[in-house]
Parts: sequence; C-alpha cells; structure tokens
Amino acid sequence: MTAKRPTTSRRRTGAAKSSGTGGSRPTRAAGAAPAVRRATAKTAAPAARKSAKAKPTLRDVVLGALNEIKAVNVKALDVRGLTDITDTMVVASGNSDRHVKSIAERVTQRCKEAGFRPYGIEGERDGEWVLLDLHDIVLHVMLPRVREFYALEKLWENGAAA
Repeated sequence: MTAKRPTTSRRRTGAAKSSGTGGSRPTRAAGAAPAVRRATAKTAAPAARKSAKAKPTLRDVVLGALNEIKAVNVKALDVRGLTDITDTMVVASGNSDRHVKSIAERVTQRCKEAGFRPYGIEGERDGEWVLLDLHDIVLHVMLPRVREFYALEKLWENGAAA
C-alpha cells in the first residue's frame, strides 16, 4: 500500500496559523479586497495555446496537402471577379495517373480532417484529370500533357494570381 501525501492548503482564511514565534504571515483585514494573483507561465499558457490553435483556412489546407504530396507546378488563381462558381481555382500536375489520384485523395483527406467537406470529385477513376470541388476552391489535378492541352491558366488569365 502506498503512503498518502498529507494535503496542505495554501489558502489561509481568518487568523493566520502561527507557531507562537510571531513569524506568521499577516492576515487580511475584514472586508479587505483579496490580493490580485499575478499571471504566471502556467496560467498564461492556456490562453496562448488557444490563440495558437486557430483553425487553418481552406486555402492553407489545400496548398499544404499539395506541397506535402509533391504536386508539380501548383498555381492558385483568384477568379472572384470572373465567375460566381468559386473564389479560387488551383491547378496542379502529377507525374503519373497514380500520382494524380493520390494528390486528389490526400487533399480530400486533409480537408476532411480540417473540417471542410468536399462537394464533389470527378475523374478519379481515369486519373488524367481530377476535379475536386471544395466550394470556395476548385482544384484541378492533371497530367502535364492534359494540362498543356486545356491550358486552364490561359483561360482564366484575367484573374490575378492568388
């Protein structure tokens, strides 16, 4: 059986407990306001952690996932003034059809983990061009030859690069 630690209370109420030597702390006068506690590293840390854990934006999640899985030639286009269907179009390339599928799956996975629900995915089966609709962002992941053929960047070039 383990020995229990004696519990001590640091908070003193009423008269201070004294050992009779006169070395006790002064007591609070009746009706006086309690002393203000100073913030220490332990009490200030939870507030700092809450602000540091801010929810990432959808754009940060998408671009982070593309970087993580090594998507090639990633471009984010701000199309807010050109269309009402989305705010940003992201165009990226993969090295093979398997890589294109993996990129789309990773972005979908990271978005779900961050709390963003994808509205639709098209082209996953073939893997030449996968479109991922995330409402505020539409992601196009293509093979380089397909990207060159359709030239989406030229189609939306009036929009400034985001």
